[in-house]
Amino acid sequence: MDQRIQLSVVSHLRTRPQATEVGPFVAGLDPDTDSPWVNYATPQPDAKITVADVEALIAAFTEARRKPRLEYVTSTAPELEDLLLASGFTVEARQEYLICTPAFVTASPVPPGLRLKEPTTDPDRAALRAATNEAFGEAPQASETDVARLRHNQESGGIALAAVTEDDQCAGGGQAMPPQQGTSEIGGIGVREPFRGRGLGQAITARLTERIFARGIEIAWLEAGGEDSWRVYERVGFRPAGQRLYISR
Repeated sequence: MDQRIQLSVVSHLRTRPQATEVGPFVAGLDPDTDSPWVNYATPQPDAKITVADVEALIAAFTEARRKPRLEYVTSTAPELEDLLLASGFTVEARQEYLICTPAFVTASPVPPGLRLKEPTTDPDRAALRAATNEAFGEAPQASETDVARLRHNQESGGIALAAVTEDDQCAGGGQAMPPQQGTSEIGGIGVREPFRGRGLGQAITARLTERIFARGIEIAWLEAGGEDSWRVYERVGFRPAGQRLYISR
């Protein structure tokens, strides 16, 4: 499974506006944002990586005026972490990723007074991004780049879902990334504070997962940001499968 998830990350980064192959690495760069959560690299699974390869990767990020950063499944590049630490990188986090297959997904009801819908207009996309930004403690607004990236995700085969009230106030939502290697990553699940504690995050996750499988995708995967989200994802049918590393310089 580790190999398959890592290959899906490689394939995903190759779709970035300025995807760059740097030796054994693929760097997914985006000229419209310097966010390190968007601009990062990942290694080819089981590739032979040298100090010179790491130096070349740092140079590529420096030339693009981006922070050198990587995300990857640790077992697919077991010696890479030591090379990166020796080159001045610092571990940001170690996360366990979870997977779900069609046989294990569990439906979850949408709380009363709310419904889930896929945004089809830019104002709807802006409302979704503003709500999830607020849920993650950021400014409750969406930039044109946020909206364009969400639209591109949908047009490329991804899925977005917004939870809205009866008067069309956005309470939260999430996304599933365009399929890669028969898998799709679910992310950005966020619920605004007034709507928490009612099972909405679980309902959003379940519905996204169901829609992924309805399109023929074999595996949905995600990462839990804490114990609360871990429990939510387990109730939907996700189970631990491997480790990923976040590291930057």
